[in-house]
Parts: sequence; C-alpha cells; structure tokens
Amino acid sequence: MSPFEVVPGHVDSTVILHVPHSSTSIPAPVRAGIVLDDDSLAVELAAITDADTHLIAEGAAAAAVVRPWIFVNRASRLVVDPERFPDEREEFNEVGMGAVYERTTTGAVLRTPTPEQRQALIDEFYIPYADGISQLVRDRLAAHGRVTIIDVHSYPLVPNRYELHADGPRPEICVGTDAIHTPDDLRDQVLDAMRATAPTGDVGLNSPFWGCYVPLEQYGTNDAVRAVMLEIRRDVVAHRLDALVHGVGVLVSTIDA
Repeated sequence: MSPFEVVPGHVDSTVILHVPHSSTSIPAPVRAGIVLDDDSLAVELAAITDADTHLIAEGAAAAAVVRPWIFVNRASRLVVDPERFPDEREEFNEVGMGAVYERTTTGAVLRTPTPEQRQALIDEFYIPYADGISQLVRDRLAAHGRVTIIDVHSYPLVPNRYELHADGPRPEICVGTDAIHTPDDLRDQVLDAMRATAPTGDVGLNSPFWGCYVPLEQYGTNDAVRAVMLEIRRDVVAHRLDALVHGVGVLVSTIDA
C-alpha cells in the first residue's frame, strides 16, 4: 500500500491540508510485529487516532473558494509516525514513541523491533511519505513561490500518559506555531478563524502541543514554506464537525484570497 494519498487541489491554491494521524489501517506484516492482542490494539487505536480529521480536511477543501491540496496518511501512526524526527532530535524517543512507536499511550509494550526491523519500517513507510510531501511542497513553491501547510490534528480532553507537556491549558482549539514558518499574519488569520469556530471561542497558542509540520528539507531554512498546526479537542470534533469544516474552509479561503 502507498503510505499516503495526494488529493489534488486547484492549480491556483497555495494551501496544503496535511492529515497525518486519521487512519487506523495497519498492513498485515506490520501487525505481525505488534504484540498487543486484537482487543488491546483496538483500544490503543481509539486512543491514538485523530479520528475524523480527514473529514474536516475533505469538507473544508470542498467548501473553500479555491480548493486546497490535501496530503493524507493512509496508514495508522502505529505503523510509523511521519511527523516525528527519525533520529535523536525527537523528544518522544524518551517515552518510546519516536518515529517507530515501541510503547502505547499507557506505557505498555507495543513492539520490540530490532534495529534492522525499525529501519525497514522507516525505509518502507517514513521515507516515501517524507519524499511525497516534500515533492508536493516543491511543486507548490515552483507554481507560486510560497506554500502554507495546515496540519490537522485532534487531542483528548484528558491528557494521555505519554504527553510530555500536559501541564498547560487544553483549549477547544490549540494553534501550534513555529518561529520561522508561522509569520504573524498567518497566526492572526488562524486565530481569528478558529475563535469564530470554537464553541466558546476558547483558542490557545502552543498548549498542550506546539510547533507545526514542515518537510525536513525545508525545515528551519525556507520561510516561503509557511505552516501552522490545528489541534482540535476531540469533544469538539465529535460535536462540532460541521462548524469545523466551515471554519477551516473559511481559513483556507482567507489564505488563498
């Protein structure tokens, strides 16, 4: 299986909606390396998957004045997590949840790969995914000279055990930013659109999650690649899906105006 799908947008769009954690699909050879039984795996998938975030992206793309591009992960993040650094830079390595997860959200053993098995997962899933989104970003840059990546996630009201920065606020929508890739005008556009979308206008910056996804070849060096992360609390996703679709659609339209 391909680890990703590109859903084409309009040639005039500068926006990519990135959906990395919405899938529950695990190929059989990868499932064989996971030590959880089927019931325990189902519980873990429910805890770790950003359910329905692909529906937000798909609906927002359809609602936008200029249709954005969508880049969506078709494999579960339990296969590999394409948003983690694949090396020692990744802080979640300390809880066994780097690019290749070895622990669950509760700290239980998920898999015990050899170095060779870990590298095989990186080679088969992580690298093609990274190459795919890098190519899409390069294409949009070549067409327009800039690109804006909107990273669509969800998170639980109650912190998971693995979270490293769970002491701060958990607003209805958390906006993750980066010092280089999130300019002030983009941050303000996102805050305005999300405050109009959140049930009570409860929108925060960089808590409980911070930063945003940029392909490694552009990360920290090319400010023409703009990015922002939407972390939407899962109770809001469950009860306000239509409003979220509308709000993200408005945001995309504003960026591409």
